[in-house]
Amino acid sequence: MLRAVIVGGGIGGLTTAFALRRAGLEVVVLEKAGELREIGAGISIWVNAVEALERMGLADAVQAAGREEIEAEIRTSDGATLSRLPLGKRFGRNVILTRSALQRVLLAALEEAGVPVRTGAECVGFKQDGFGVVAFLSDGEERGDLLVGADGLNSVIRRRLFGDERPRYAGFTAWRGMVDLEHHDEAFEAWGRGSVFGLAGLGRGHFYWYATRNAPEGQADSQAGRKAELLERFGGWHEPVPAVILATEEAEILRHDIYDREPLKRWGEGRVTLLGDAAHPMIPNLGQGACQAIEDAAVLAECLRGGTDVVRALRLYEGRRMGRTAWIARRSRLLGRVSQLENPLLCAARNAAVRAMPPRLQMRHLGAVLTNER
Repeated sequence: MLRAVIVGGGIGGLTTAFALRRAGLEVVVLEKAGELREIGAGISIWVNAVEALERMGLADAVQAAGREEIEAEIRTSDGATLSRLPLGKRFGRNVILTRSALQRVLLAALEEAGVPVRTGAECVGFKQDGFGVVAFLSDGEERGDLLVGADGLNSVIRRRLFGDERPRYAGFTAWRGMVDLEHHDEAFEAWGRGSVFGLAGLGRGHFYWYATRNAPEGQADSQAGRKAELLERFGGWHEPVPAVILATEEAEILRHDIYDREPLKRWGEGRVTLLGDAAHPMIPNLGQGACQAIEDAAVLAECLRGGTDVVRALRLYEGRRMGRTAWIARRSRLLGRVSQLENPLLCAARNAAVRAMPPRLQMRHLGAVLTNER
């Protein structure tokens, strides 16, 4: 039985661990954090990732932990509708849930499958030969037949393979939070000048939200606090945007600068490969970061199932995934530039173009992402 060592216990790493175990491999997950705590607020699992989860037998459990997302709406900062697309009618299941709920589903599945997740296991490097690969840890080592680097944007495995290259700043920062709202059931993304605000329902009055604005990299929080800074920026936007910010506890507001990287020409070497943000970090404007990691997991498992030629299987996986993920990353970055436009004339032209675009054409563009029709 092949043994896989997975470095990284995020969504991509945990999903991959389950997919590989289901494919008949022995698996161990190494996570450097002392405990698994999924930061962030909510996450959308679009139909392409739901279909990948179905192949693993996890889709029903994930759907039960969230709610179905049936419509996508883009607005202006004053509430005017630019676009409304009926996702459910065209594409099928799109699930929205908290990141912590998704993590619980994955950990429960791994526990039932007997897959160990070792926390406090920091990988500092690896060495491979014709017989296997060894992951060197800060307090030991772990040997397997293959190693998967699923350790995120600042991946140690990527750095060991391809050198130390800084991530590329997208030009904007983002805040996220969760809130309970009565008498609201709407979900939308609103575009302003150099800013975006999004709200999505998790069911039973629970919502998660996100906000962005153009800013220099590493800019410090306002001395008045994150909530005050957000209210200054978004307080004049349409309701319920100001109400959402006001209802969120200051300590619960997260902030991160947004990064991606140029697509790689190769993801691995020998018995080592990359997956998820370690391989193809992308900005979040298409909501495909975690979804593409889930797709990666499904394809990797298919390539390794029943085989003994590890190197060939890893290169096959990379060949099947590199083109699609690079294309989606480029589209995400382009959409980010469009939604973050700041010049008032360009914003007016953008809004007019989106409003005038036929829904059928918008659905076709979205379909290329969600159903791999490109």
